[in-house]
Amino acid sequence: MTSYVSVSAEDVIERDGAIKLYDEAGFAGMRAAGRLAASILDALAPHVVPGVATETLDDMVRQLTLDAGAVPGTLGYRGYTHSSCISINHVVCHGIPGPKALREGDIVNIDVTPVVDGWHGDTSRMFLVGDVPLKARRLVDVTYECLMLGIEQARPGNRLGDISHAIQTYAEKHRYGVVRDFCGHGVGRVFHDAPEVVHIGRPGTGPELKPGMIFTIEPMINIGRPDVKMLDDGWTAVTRDRSLSAQFEHSIGITESGCEIFTLSPAGYTKPPYF
Repeated sequence: MTSYVSVSAEDVIERDGAIKLYDEAGFAGMRAAGRLAASILDALAPHVVPGVATETLDDMVRQLTLDAGAVPGTLGYRGYTHSSCISINHVVCHGIPGPKALREGDIVNIDVTPVVDGWHGDTSRMFLVGDVPLKARRLVDVTYECLMLGIEQARPGNRLGDISHAIQTYAEKHRYGVVRDFCGHGVGRVFHDAPEVVHIGRPGTGPELKPGMIFTIEPMINIGRPDVKMLDDGWTAVTRDRSLSAQFEHSIGITESGCEIFTLSPAGYTKPPYF
């Protein structure tokens, strides 16, 4: 049975399986964290070009985060040693930044989570590197549309299955595979909390959406089959059939009348190209 607990910004909050219902102070904390997260991705946009190393972009994420008085949520998380995840082409998620340079035609997801006064602003966005083939651009467009269709279902009285169903139906309409192995999650004072937000499902199923819930929606959509495999580094997930994969992620909060997106781009960037 799903359990809910009302919490205030001053409470000590742990991952205990309960779905947290935050007060207005919690929403204010997430607005600040989410705005910084989106601003960092905005600042990266002109630098995601052919020839740039992913570790250079990660260095930028770390510096932008620290300059804002925040800390990178991924740095040191379960032994992870970088300030972002950067996933290229067939990498589904959790790609590790390094000396590898981006190439013309790549599609890349950059995932950041600055922590502002204890609040986690978790978001990711796709970028196009130079001239990207139409097939890849279409995948990116559909993945963004999947995210937004899921968010349309995020309102009180609906259930998580309504979000999942909207995403799955639209992706499979385009003959794409929806990744099952990773999902969205509760977020706030805790980086990864209840509930799990899967991206496939049936309408009217799953936990009920209630005002105060805060979680991410982050569909990972593959051109090919949904199957993934983990690389030996223990972090990087790739498509098993080597097909392209795309992902967008927003952190949202359920309000009395709908939802609030905390990680909207201040620059107005939604999906690429951003210029």
